[in-house]
Amino acid sequence: MTIYNIITVLIVLAALFGYINHRFIKLPGNIGIMLISLFASLLVLLIGQIFPSFFSNITQALNTIDFQSAVLKIMLSFLLFAAAIQSDAKKLRKERAAIITFGTIGVIISTFLVGTMLYFVLHLFGLSVNYLYCLIFGALISPTDPIAVVGILKKAGIRTSLEAKISGESLFNDGVGVVLYITFYEIAQMGWENINGWDILWTFLREAGGGILLGLCLGYLGYYIFKTTESYIVEVLCTLAMVMGGYLLAETIGVSGPLVMVISGLITGNKSIEEMASTTSKDYIGKFWEMMDQLMNAVLFLLVGFELLIIPFNITLLSLGLISILIVLLSRYISVRLPIMVLKTKRTFENDVIPILTWGALRGALSVALALAVPHYMYGYMFVSITYIIVLFSIVVQGLTIGKFAKRLQNS
Repeated sequence: MTIYNIITVLIVLAALFGYINHRFIKLPGNIGIMLISLFASLLVLLIGQIFPSFFSNITQALNTIDFQSAVLKIMLSFLLFAAAIQSDAKKLRKERAAIITFGTIGVIISTFLVGTMLYFVLHLFGLSVNYLYCLIFGALISPTDPIAVVGILKKAGIRTSLEAKISGESLFNDGVGVVLYITFYEIAQMGWENINGWDILWTFLREAGGGILLGLCLGYLGYYIFKTTESYIVEVLCTLAMVMGGYLLAETIGVSGPLVMVISGLITGNKSIEEMASTTSKDYIGKFWEMMDQLMNAVLFLLVGFELLIIPFNITLLSLGLISILIVLLSRYISVRLPIMVLKTKRTFENDVIPILTWGALRGALSVALALAVPHYMYGYMFVSITYIIVLFSIVVQGLTIGKFAKRLQNS
């Protein structure tokens, strides 16, 4: 099956499942698409018991899709830029202390908590896994995905400040999580004996600092283009070039692509478009990136559902996955509570902030993609299965209950 045929099938299925969900099931869009694709995967498994060749053909087609590359090199750039360009910088600025703290220190705390607890759990199961590999897992599972949960919380009447914390944190913690992942991955490859503190610091600064700097350069280059043209076609193409060209450039020079997208997207949405774009341009650019956001998410959630067919499972992996759900939730709670205890000395937080930020922290396809990039000798096969179980629980259980949970907390 050619790349074109695969893309065609994915978009057709995303449209079909989206229609079925909107017309009959009426769940939040992306969650509904993923649940239908999960049901379709189970149906394929059942049919495969009768017609093995059918199951073999389906899994063979799925194996031709490089999920990791599709997410990390294509979809993530579009999703982060689309989220950033639609974000209100004024609202984010009001919550900047909480957003920066949760998106950086919170992710670091969560990474080490998850990695440490999983390390001891694995040893209880008789698996002598290197601590660094556990930290790699901690880094890939700590970033949150607000795509589904923000829409649900809006319907529940969530406060603007809390919405800004959740969406703002997720913009930055993807980039920080990827930087931590790369840092631990490089250390694991080179070995502690061949690396020093400066090497670790340089890797982190190069990825994070370089990503922010390149994002600023791209953002203000786009601002200049918007300032010197009045063509909405050129301006839409400019934003598209910033995403595709900017992410490719970031990969080429070894800086954080996610942070490039976030910074350049915020500048484009809150400076270039607001100050320089005409009413027509604002309308076209806004609708274009809203459509790209919806399309990428629909295909992404569809793929997450179908990954069930090719990810290995057994009793041990299932048990580890269920235990890891508790580990991740506990780590999230602590990584939110500790920063809030510090920030409370300067500002006030409502009582429902910690439980909502904990239960509303959904994990998404980024975690699955990063897990797929972990080599087999680093127990990548195990981390993929555990990650998939956590992501399914996160999206289905947490995603479908967070609205009622938040409303009950706010009414109590």
